Amino acid sequence: MNGDRNPLFDLLPAIHRLRDMDRAAPTDPNTVGPLRALLDVIADTVAVLDEDLAQLYDDQFIETCAPWAVPYLGDLIGYRSLHPAPGLGSPRAEVANTIGFRRRKGTAAMLEQLARDVTGWPARVVEFFQLLTMTQFLNHLRPHSVLSPDLRRWDVLEAIDTPFDTTAHTPDVRRIASGEGKHNIPNVGLFLWRLGAYRLTRSPAVGLDAQRWFFSPLGANAPLFTRPQTETTITQLATRMNVPAPISRRRLRESLADYYGDGLSIQIKGVPIDQIRVCDLSDDAGGWAHTPPPAGAVAIDPVLGRLAFGDPQADPPLVTFHYGFSADLGGGEYERAALFDRPAQPAQAVAAPALVADALAARVPGGAVQITDGGRYAEPLALTVQPGERFELRSANDRRATLVLGGELVIDGGDDTAEVSLNGLLVVGGRVRVTAALRRLRLRLRHCTLVPGLALNPDGTPTSPAEPSLVIESGGVTVEVDHCILGGVRWHDLSTLTVTDSIIDATDPAGVALSGLGAVAAGALAPAGGTLRVEECTVVGKVHARILELASNSIFVARAAAGDGWPAPVLIDRRQTGCVRFSFVPDGSRTPRRFRCQPELEVQTRTDAAEKEAQAMNQTLSAARRAAIRAEVVARVKPAFTSRRYHDPGYMQLRGRVPAVIRRGADDEAAMGAFHDLYEPQRLANLRVRLEEYLRVGLEAGVFPAT
Repeated sequence: MNGDRNPLFDLLPAIHRLRDMDRAAPTDPNTVGPLRALLDVIADTVAVLDEDLAQLYDDQFIETCAPWAVPYLGDLIGYRSLHPAPGLGSPRAEVANTIGFRRRKGTAAMLEQLARDVTGWPARVVEFFQLLTMTQFLNHLRPHSVLSPDLRRWDVLEAIDTPFDTTAHTPDVRRIASGEGKHNIPNVGLFLWRLGAYRLTRSPAVGLDAQRWFFSPLGANAPLFTRPQTETTITQLATRMNVPAPISRRRLRESLADYYGDGLSIQIKGVPIDQIRVCDLSDDAGGWAHTPPPAGAVAIDPVLGRLAFGDPQADPPLVTFHYGFSADLGGGEYERAALFDRPAQPAQAVAAPALVADALAARVPGGAVQITDGGRYAEPLALTVQPGERFELRSANDRRATLVLGGELVIDGGDDTAEVSLNGLLVVGGRVRVTAALRRLRLRLRHCTLVPGLALNPDGTPTSPAEPSLVIESGGVTVEVDHCILGGVRWHDLSTLTVTDSIIDATDPAGVALSGLGAVAAGALAPAGGTLRVEECTVVGKVHARILELASNSIFVARAAAGDGWPAPVLIDRRQTGCVRFSFVPDGSRTPRRFRCQPELEVQTRTDAAEKEAQAMNQTLSAARRAAIRAEVVARVKPAFTSRRYHDPGYMQLRGRVPAVIRRGADDEAAMGAFHDLYEPQRLANLRVRLEEYLRVGLEAGVFPAT
């Protein structure tokens, strides 16, 4: 036992303790006598046994038991295990609530809590039979269910066809389980919010002038989201304040105190709530509508993410707000501490108004430069790596800094043992370039965003859609990209690029996402990049690489147009090496051997079925029929996204109507693409399993994505 006190030693008579201390080395105060040393060893073993006994007692209760004990406690109460979905955590909450669920079986509040526990997403349950229009019975009037809504009540009209709809509807006889029908007597709907509300704290707003500003650090329109509040009772149905939904102008105006303030959805530093005005700040004849507001007032448009001051501002206002996105990807105020390359090394802290360039120049060899706030750093940057140096430039945990480059972030220097990491950064206005002076380097990008198209216009469109975000000019460089959002990448044909759980976006399927270096004339094929490895990624744009070691659980959205010089949308030179598995690859691509890839697999499945049908009739399948099957499958089996434009809340989120062979096409039956680790199909399948157990007889449930 290493502490100053040993309870076993303290129980000995004082004479024995004194004699033992006399035997300790007199010149070293840290040594102990032989008796104390023996009892320290015994005390260590006793402490381990005591801790183990305490844990055995804790393992009897679901709230405190170890994760391995959760299934055993669940088995005692007849808990049925669900489909395994890595990353969704332990079913502790569901086991803890199983008995309560059974007592409240079939009630709306119980189903809502069940949906949250099983899927991990905020949910709201709607009993559609309560929203049916019907002839009123005079002995049981239903004043809340009227045929025509009150046109003077804005809140009722705004909620029509949303999870918070209260207006009456005519019956819909289509089955709710198919997702087509809703309003009928046996129908219950579960609405799930798949997007989360991500916070940015005290981020400098971006201004058009001294009075007009954008919330987004990219200077573009972006809707503001509600910060969900925890429901106070288990019998309460979710309200608008309990789900991460976009904020409407009227809702913010009528309930400003619920959204604006410290710890709420929106806050502007130094601006009290009585100075806030909610306005429509849409574009109007070259300016913004309703600007400028009165002197001393601040106008907010939550739909566009804009704000306007009545008085000119000398410095950018610091704003706290929430934006919508699907997952912890591309950097943000979420947990990243375990991903730091140099967690135990000295980190030089940087916070506005200090400059990142000064910190890079004064950095400690082998350490890191850590940006401790969510500020915007508009400055030219360059990094010269020392031989053998391992360096990391990062945002602090739970922060996301924005680097506004005046040109390029150039990385040079180093040797074959040097390593450079970028972590948790949003880079806009320029690209990252590794110069040809380097011969060996390991470059890591983790949870970073290099804005596709370099920067955004106010309407969210890219300013330079054809420009790459990352350029590797030197051979022998190893680049690792993990949980990032990047524009196009150009890399040397002797370098290696590994991309996992990321989005590579050339802003257009006909653009070039991944290729080699060098200028390309119009109508010519881009040079081949080096070695490529892609796992759980979404790639928008054409690909040309020398070697594709592996492509797994990924989506390639590419199109080779007539006259662009590309013989295939995905072109790999050495097709004898490597493998493409469980991925979507555009028709006509030239890749290494494929295993269970779409749409090729679906074409083969449909063709085999047609051949068996033809053989049953003593016929052969004609070439025209084969071509027709291929054309039909290629037209139908393809990915579709909520939005393909970066900065939209539903960016690269697969639509619910995407064919199941893509939505559940990964090797573990999760979705292909960058959001594979959300395990959305498993969440929904588990919810349907639970609904079979807890739904009342005669009721039918449908699951609908609210976002």
